[in-house]
Amino acid sequence: MLRVLIGLGIPFIAIVVMLPLVNEVSFTLFNIPFLYLWMFSWFILSSACLGICWLCFDRHRPEY
Repeated sequence: MLRVLIGLGIPFIAIVVMLPLVNEVSFTLFNIPFLYLWMFSWFILSSACLGICWLCFDRHRPEY
């Protein structure tokens, strides 16, 4: 259950649930709105969450 929370729950909350809150931020970096920075960073961070799940839970599973 913990691996589902890490692998799917955290990216889902960060992208879908936090999106209306992040949309209100007016910060820009190099004229890129924070919303775009947030979404692009979560492409990479979602892969990191899946990598953490693999390292912690699935790496030592026997292959069938």
